[in-house]
Order: sequence, then C-alpha cells, then structure tokens
Amino acid sequence: MLLAQQLTESADILEVANTGSFWNILTFVVFTPLVGALVLLAIPKANQQALKVVALGTTLVAAGLGVVILTQFDFGDASAKQLGANIGWIEVINSRYIVGIDGISLPLLMLTLLIMPLVVIYSWNHIPSPGNPKAFFALQMVLMTGMLGSFVALDLILFFVFFEVVLLPMYFLIGVWGGEQRQYASIKFFLYTLFGSALMLVAFLALYFLSDEVLTPSGNVMHSFDMTLLPALATGISAGAALWIFGGMFIGFGVKVPMFPFHTWLPDAHTQAPTVGSVILAAVLLKLGTYGFMRIAIPILPDAAKSWAPVIGILAVIGIIYGALCCLAQTDMKRLIAFSSVAHMGFTMLAISTLTDFGFNAALFGMVAHGLITGMLFFLAGSTKERYHTLEIKRLGGLLKQAPHMGWIMGLAVMASLGLPGLAGFWGEFPAILSAYDPAEGLNVALFRTLMVIAAVGTVLAAGYLLWLYQRVAFGTPSAEFENDPNIVDVTTTEWIAWTPLIVLIVVLGMVPGILFNVTNPAVGVALSAIGA
Repeated sequence: MLLAQQLTESADILEVANTGSFWNILTFVVFTPLVGALVLLAIPKANQQALKVVALGTTLVAAGLGVVILTQFDFGDASAKQLGANIGWIEVINSRYIVGIDGISLPLLMLTLLIMPLVVIYSWNHIPSPGNPKAFFALQMVLMTGMLGSFVALDLILFFVFFEVVLLPMYFLIGVWGGEQRQYASIKFFLYTLFGSALMLVAFLALYFLSDEVLTPSGNVMHSFDMTLLPALATGISAGAALWIFGGMFIGFGVKVPMFPFHTWLPDAHTQAPTVGSVILAAVLLKLGTYGFMRIAIPILPDAAKSWAPVIGILAVIGIIYGALCCLAQTDMKRLIAFSSVAHMGFTMLAISTLTDFGFNAALFGMVAHGLITGMLFFLAGSTKERYHTLEIKRLGGLLKQAPHMGWIMGLAVMASLGLPGLAGFWGEFPAILSAYDPAEGLNVALFRTLMVIAAVGTVLAAGYLLWLYQRVAFGTPSAEFENDPNIVDVTTTEWIAWTPLIVLIVVLGMVPGILFNVTNPAVGVALSAIGA
C-alpha cells in the first residue's frame, strides 16, 4: 500500500487520497480473533470441548491468513508499506483507518500469529483455576486482536486504540486466573501501563496540533495522525517542543518495554499471571513498547531522538545489569525469568538507542528471539509448577531424571537465553552490543562504547544466573519430597505440539539469521533515513 501524496498547485500542503479497501487481508487477520471471541460468547460455558475447538480454530484461521500474507508480501520491496488501506474513519479530526506492513512489522505480526495458537494448544489441558474456559479463551482472542492491530496500524489514533485494547484482557487474565497476589499484580500492571499510555496520548495530540496540515479527500485542510506523513509534517516543530513530545512517547513506550525504572510492574505481573498470560506478555506484549520507538517516536522526531538517545542507552544498560543482579537474588523460578526479561529488553533498547541500521536490525532480531526463548521458558515454568506445585528453586531438582525430555528442552532454552552461538539468542544480544561501538553521527561515541563494555558484562551475569537456575532445577537427584511423586511426568502430547515450533525456530534462526535480517534491513533504512544512519 503506497499512500498517494502530492504537492497541490495552490498551497504547499500534502494531499491525501483514499486507497485500498477496508476489506483487505490485514483487516481480516486483525479482526478474525474478535469474531472468534463473539462466537465463544454464544457457546454455553458447560460445553468446554466446543470452546477449545473454536478458540484453536480461530487462531489457526488467523495463522492461515498470516501464511497468505507471506505469499502476497513483496520481499524485494520490504521497505514499502504493503497490503494495506487508507480510508476515512473519524473525519472530524482526520484520523483515518490506515493499515500496512513492512519489514519492521511483518516479523512481529508473524510472531503473534505463531504464539497464539501455541498458547491455546498448551491451554487444552492446562486451564488454571477457577476454570471457565469461555472467558479464558475469549479474553485471549480480544488480546490477539489488540496485538495484531498495533503492528499493522499506521494512524496514531488507530494505533492507540489497539495499544489500549490489550490492557483489559491482560488485566483480567492476571486478576482472575493468577496466583495468590493476582489482584495486586493486575492493578499494578493496569495503573503503570495506563499512566504511560496517558502521556503517550498527550504526546500524540501535541504532535498532531504542532505538525503541518494536509489536504483531505473531502477538500478540508487539517492536521493528520498519519504515521507515513508525519515525518515530513513534523519538521516544523520547534526543538524544545519536539523534546517534550518525544519525552511523552518515551515514558509511554518505556513503561511497556519495560525500561528501568518503569519496570517494577513486570516481575509481579509475570509471577502472578497464569502460564499463558506470562507467555503472551513476554513473547508479544513487551514488543509493543520497542516497536513504538522504532515505528513512531524515532522516525517522526529524529532530532529529538538524538537528544534522548544517551538517556535511553544509559537506562538500557542500567536495566541490563540491574535485571541480571535481581535474577541472581531470586528464589522463585518464574520471578527469575521475569527479571531476565528486564535485562534482555535492555539489550534491545541499547541497540535502538544507537539510531543505526545495524542497531535497529539487532533490536528487531532480539525482539523476535526474546519472544521465542522467553516464551519457551515461561511454558517450562508453568509445566514445572503443574508437576511440582511449586516454583521455589531450592525445592526443585533432578528434572533430567524424572522428566528427561523436559530437562533437555529447558537446557536448550537456557542456552539460547544466555546467548550461545548457533541459537537465536546470540543474534539478539551480540549485534546489540556491537552496535554501540559505532552509534549514529552526532552521538557521544565514548559514552556508547562505555555502555557497550558494561552491557558485555551483563552477558556474563546472564550466563551465571541462567546456568545456576538450570543446575538447581535439572541436575542432581529429586528431593525426598518429590522422589516418588506420580504426577511428575515427562513432556505430554499437547506440550510437544505447543513447544516444537518454538524449539525449531530457536535453532533455525540461530543457524540462519539472514532469514530475518534480510526482511528487516530495507525497512530499517527507510525508518532511519531522516537521521542519516
């Protein structure tokens, strides 16, 4: 989808044209889960099998549409916004239904379409107390629509709507099906993210009113929320105003990442969330924040991004070290994995802060790799909790003896998470660190090289806490408490089905990283064109 734009003869304003149709492949893939949620609401709660089948069928249909998208996407022109539409929506403020995908959004869209069917398959025999699969699956479908919509939206208001849609489903997933402190964790999650979203919305409105105007199809001259036009329309915004606007988006997206010091909601949310909630949160939801930086904040306000880049880089490295040290102090397996997300997303934000093609490519790979690997670790934590009824590390042990396949899968996920070469995690961390050696022109080279060295120390700490976790959980002999427990079984059929795609992708992307880099690189160049990276 290429947005028609031209200079009018009478005024130096961009003219916007309607292109495409609402009924396109991206609309279908985004709203299919919402239709599935409505179907689920019509099925009696007692008919659990039908509810499971509809939920799985919905996610598989969406995934099938994702395959169609892959066949229609022009990989030779991955920098262009494709397969989308630009039509009127809220005419009074010139907010339009603009959707499209390029090499930046495509991998994250596909990641979402992969994770959600696996989550439903895993839930087949793992619906947590208090049961109620009808609401459990319906909320997941609404959540899926919000996540997919965020990755295809090219209008700020449309993006904000989808960005906010994910809050309520995740709030209820944590608050209803979570652990003992679920109410505290769900409220904390909601308030933190709502606060960030409020500042982000203010920043969007400021961007709207301070940017130049466009000529709408109806003949009116108005401001625009169009992400594809705003890099050109926002050039007249004063440097001071741009810094404040970027600051609002920085907090809004930073809370979602989450960056230090906005991270404190994450360990509680992960620890208390049901397994599938933790998987979705780690695999996809956190990526909405980093995606926002790469799609909106930096391309639209490149000069402000240069001013904020050192702050982002410093906070990212603090998050890497702080998250790793917190991991070393944890006694709960799930909480340790949660703090590892703070550290891993720190690497992604460090790469983004360099404002370079190399850094953005590393960040995108890191986002996908983190989604696959940490999602796998949370799946394993959930299955461990189901078998042992605890995640207290000192009570665990001997997993390789009692459930050898599960133990070896955990070993693979741990090695991938610490960045072992040949697995996906390596290409998420090593290039991110390397990108800080040569940041964009105008940034403090000495500062970023210092950050690079500190971040490298974080990889050593990561190896320490992950190997310590694996040694305590998988090696040795089972404790007397669980030695003869019949509930401790090896990987079940549904677990094999849910985990195998993740295992395969972790290995394949680790061995052939060009599969992803070749898709992201052209689009990254366009996103950073205003910076001259």
